[in-house]
Amino acid sequence: MPANLPQGQRGARPPGTEALTVDLSGPPGAAARHLGGGDAVSARVRDVIAGRVDPVPARDAATVMLVRGNDENPLEVYLLRRAPSMPFAPGAYVFPGGSVDERDTDHTIRWAGPPPGEWARRLDVAEPLARALVCAAVRETFEESGVLLAGPSGGEVVADTRGDDWEVDRRALVDHSLAFSEFLDRRGLVLRSDLLREWSQWITPEVEPRRFDTRFFAALLPQGQQTRDVGGEADRVAWMRPEEAVRAWRAGGLAMLPPTVAGLNDLAACATPQSVLAAKRRIVPILPELREVDGRITLIVPDGIDYPL
Repeated sequence: MPANLPQGQRGARPPGTEALTVDLSGPPGAAARHLGGGDAVSARVRDVIAGRVDPVPARDAATVMLVRGNDENPLEVYLLRRAPSMPFAPGAYVFPGGSVDERDTDHTIRWAGPPPGEWARRLDVAEPLARALVCAAVRETFEESGVLLAGPSGGEVVADTRGDDWEVDRRALVDHSLAFSEFLDRRGLVLRSDLLREWSQWITPEVEPRRFDTRFFAALLPQGQQTRDVGGEADRVAWMRPEEAVRAWRAGGLAMLPPTVAGLNDLAACATPQSVLAAKRRIVPILPELREVDGRITLIVPDGIDYPL
């Protein structure tokens, strides 16, 4: 699939990423995948499907597909494995990201690149939410990987964040004792929104007890910066070629959520980091639906969405 196809357009997939979906008794053309049935499905899932329990609201969140590569080295993406103790997606490999924090809406955050109003247009949201999503994407990437998409000016980016002082600030952001705006002010930095590319939007199915409305972004690892060791919410990290990560998932070697696999398949169609950044994306909210079909719980993705699982 060429990198400039908008999300939602159906067509050829990258070699080696053939569809694993099957059509069941959902809407015509809907992509469905068996998730299991019987005792393996909680009573809550069946209650929500039957309308006996209302779904919980989805929290706004942002995640970043961090990529690297050059003429000598193929495109790779950064993945971290969530610790088994985490309440959401324990043991799953994910991209760095997390929920929007109330302080991410701070209009005093030092900013360079496309303004919040432009991001509101790209993401099809109100300007305050657009500001918060971009801020959360940059903040969470630093918290979870040590990579900072910021610099002294709109034309510069921090070259190295490995010092002990950076780690002190990172931990303070994680425990909320330091606001991201204060962090940028203290270091004389501006958030570089131009280093992000909007990518997709996935909403957790309504049956889940923890739900997120997540905007996915892509970004290139800044020159000179390195990702940090594991800690906090993750117990393992890895740089992997997207197609290799998908193969490992299919072989049962990596646990991943559907949006992660879909993002990896998108990246596998891009030969270089530059082609990732140049991709033209049309954001289509994707809300998978769980239905009971012949006694089995089935994941249904809206018709017309390219969902190569």
